[in-house]
Amino acid sequence: MTEKKKERIDIHEYLAQFDDIPGTRVFTAKRARKGYWLNQFAMSLMKEDNRERFKADESAYLDEWNLTPAAKQAVLDRDYNAMIDEGGNVYFLSKLFSTDGKSFQFAAGSMTGMSQEDYAKMMIDGGRSPEGVRSIKGGY
Repeated sequence: MTEKKKERIDIHEYLAQFDDIPGTRVFTAKRARKGYWLNQFAMSLMKEDNRERFKADESAYLDEWNLTPAAKQAVLDRDYNAMIDEGGNVYFLSKLFSTDGKSFQFAAGSMTGMSQEDYAKMMIDGGRSPEGVRSIKGGY
């Protein structure tokens, strides 16, 4: 009997496939490492006194965290896609949009370029169609 050899997977090649999904940012270990301090900042907003300090002077509060300039600017701009590109985890970032009095639906709509109302309607109607561009590189 011969034993079937296991095919070795190149992990870098495998993970690169995640970057080929249009409109999707997969939260990988690489993103988690990149966004550690951004996510720690977001989680700090679970405490009322931190939310109040943040709302009083956002820039000064952000200076207390070891954020990249791009991550800090993304927070100030409330650009959730840029925050995710900087390693933010949407579940941690929910503390930020909750601090702003915004819903998850609002944030998701803003990340897709839709109004909250249009996003809600799309989801109620069954979500996005699986038809269309499925690969950035392949165009299919």
